Amino acid sequence: MLLAIDIGNTNIVLGAFEGDRLVESWRVGTKTSITSDEYAMILKDLFGFRGIEFKQIQGIVISSVVPPLLPVMTEMSRAFFGIEPMIVTSELKTGITFRYDNPKEIGADRIVNAAAAFKQFGGPLIIVDFGTATTFCAITKNGEYLGGAIVPGIKISAEALFQRASKLPRFELVKPATVIGRDTVSAMQAGMLYGYAGLVDGIVERMKRELSQDARVVATGGLAELVAPETKSIQDIRRHLTLEGLWLLYELNR
Repeated sequence: MLLAIDIGNTNIVLGAFEGDRLVESWRVGTKTSITSDEYAMILKDLFGFRGIEFKQIQGIVISSVVPPLLPVMTEMSRAFFGIEPMIVTSELKTGITFRYDNPKEIGADRIVNAAAAFKQFGGPLIIVDFGTATTFCAITKNGEYLGGAIVPGIKISAEALFQRASKLPRFELVKPATVIGRDTVSAMQAGMLYGYAGLVDGIVERMKRELSQDARVVATGGLAELVAPETKSIQDIRRHLTLEGLWLLYELNR
């Protein structure tokens, strides 16, 4: 089995692959204060619920946008699995080429998303990842990663609204019944969800002008299933795109 680990700013997403099949996946909160021993305990509990044992793991691949946690997860892999993990960087074989000024600046999550999406759909392609930040990546029909755009994620935006407007309450990010809110909470929900959907459509349309009007638009990330259905531009939602990209990079580079 392969253990794929994607360390994000808000969540760590883990997946267990048997061959090319994702058999289990989990999402835990990102905490930089937790040690390798504690993360191993969390994994042991998660594995136990699914009848998986540490000895079944034959390979580990890690992508991270949280630098302090990369050595923690690397140490956990060595100490508890006896495995030297594969770390995602722009120097790995990916199946795509980078036309970015400094490829080392590209987030590991963007690399694996681009590799997985291009493998599945080909190009031209725009990938929208709804995470702590929302990222947009553009890939040509020849598999060239050009770059993209980065904006604050919808949760960050909602939290900023609460913190900066003293009379506005915290609210749950769900789809309201109407766009015209009849109370403060539903008005905030409508503004955040539909406003964010408009932001996505606006950026995608401008990217298509520079890339191609035929570009396929694929969404992933924890909030994709909330926002993507409210957009006009997103054609596919791939919940496990990042994990699939980790599996692909492991297979290309092991």
